[in-house]
Amino acid sequence: MPELSQRRRLLVLAVCCMSLLLVSLDNTVLNVALPVMRRDLDTSVSGMQWTIDAYALVLASLLMLSGSTADRIGRKRVFQLGLVIFTVGSGLCSLAPNLELLVVFRMVQAVGGSMLNPVAMSIITNTFTDPRERARAIGVWGGVVGISMAAGPVIGGVLVESVGWRSIFWVNLPVGILAMALTARYVPESQAPRPRRVDVVGQLLVIALLGSVTYAIIEAPGVGLDGPLIPICAAIAVLALVGLIHYERRRVDPLIELRFFRSVPFSGATVNAVCAFASLSGFLFVNALYLQEVRGLSPLDAGLWMLPMATMCLVFAPLSGRMVGGRGPRLPLLLAGLAMGGCGVLFAGFDAHAHNATLITGYVLFGIGFGLVNAPITNTAVSGMPRAQAGVAAAVASTSRQIGTSLGVAVIGSVLAAGIVGGVASLHGAASAADFAAASRPAWWIIAGCGGVILLLGVLTTTPWADRSARRAATLFDEPARPGRPPANADMCPPPGVGPS
Repeated sequence: MPELSQRRRLLVLAVCCMSLLLVSLDNTVLNVALPVMRRDLDTSVSGMQWTIDAYALVLASLLMLSGSTADRIGRKRVFQLGLVIFTVGSGLCSLAPNLELLVVFRMVQAVGGSMLNPVAMSIITNTFTDPRERARAIGVWGGVVGISMAAGPVIGGVLVESVGWRSIFWVNLPVGILAMALTARYVPESQAPRPRRVDVVGQLLVIALLGSVTYAIIEAPGVGLDGPLIPICAAIAVLALVGLIHYERRRVDPLIELRFFRSVPFSGATVNAVCAFASLSGFLFVNALYLQEVRGLSPLDAGLWMLPMATMCLVFAPLSGRMVGGRGPRLPLLLAGLAMGGCGVLFAGFDAHAHNATLITGYVLFGIGFGLVNAPITNTAVSGMPRAQAGVAAAVASTSRQIGTSLGVAVIGSVLAAGIVGGVASLHGAASAADFAAASRPAWWIIAGCGGVILLLGVLTTTPWADRSARRAATLFDEPARPGRPPANADMCPPPGVGPS
């Protein structure tokens, strides 16, 4: 890809951030609308879980395919197709007459969404070649999540109260159309020097693995563990995982590039992404129910209560990008783990729901932690690897985020549902804050545990030993150049933390 001017690079970044805004805003707006949608569509907690997890599952299943396809046939082309499908899917969601069709249309959205974020990150990686400039660009990218978290609850609250929950999907239409026009005008085409072949078997195994795990977790509180359904899902998941690892190790162009995971920083970034987004999705799910169903707030008031968390995320995301560019990923990871873990402990151990001051303190802590964690995850995932593999590496990181989202809603939603079914709390206004706190306490301990994992990996993945593993992993991509093509690792992303001091 030819060198672009500073103005053109910033325009490319703006377009890529617009695609992230589409996906992120859609999720945050939807969380605020969940209680109203539950009543309007006459569904249960598991029904609400599926409106989020059907999207997250399809997204997670297709992200790596979309990333490798973009590397093969052109990133701009796949990115444009994703914008079209996501925008059309949003329009269909606004017309859904029942829960079943809403879930189907959310899956259509996810097909388009799978072509946006990993491909956009690949475009950013190939556009910003200077390590510090790339880290700052990723910080801006992460800041968009903060913007969506700040604006989403308020926008969703206004729309749900004034027009209805269907209007939350209308927000995507003008943004999607504008992004299409700007992409056609300013984003250059690029692709990997060595195209990758489609891995149909690997794709089917990924779908079987993620689908069976999520279905078992969501449906377990309702169907119980005594029947055959949950054990069958568990068996399918185990067989799919074993088959996936065995099959992918033997392929020349695997769907999941297992060599990436020999890099300790890359593997740590993958686990951190799962933990961070599981915490986020669980946090939003629990609090959307608490604020509206227990406290009886309107969707708009509930959105305003979430602003302290969203504002902190907005402030600390770009700050984290600058920290990663100047000092590496260790400090933001450590602070993120402490803040997110502290939030979980505050709710689980000290009943933060009981007082407004502790409630807001918990929201602030979570916003700080999540704002700090995104940039080091993304930067580490694409650093130290060949730029020819940028789409695949970014897709693995994005897949980890969506797996985290799916697992967070599934696990935490099911834990909460188990407490409700057990008679500890109610979702029909009869529960006190203390009752809901008791039902949700296990969920908050899970969030605290995720923060502890991020803290631990922040230490382990930023050691000299971890850096050496990243360099060794990069050498695994040494390949003889094909006639007229450079070696696969001829253009390497700098290793984690490397940049001007």
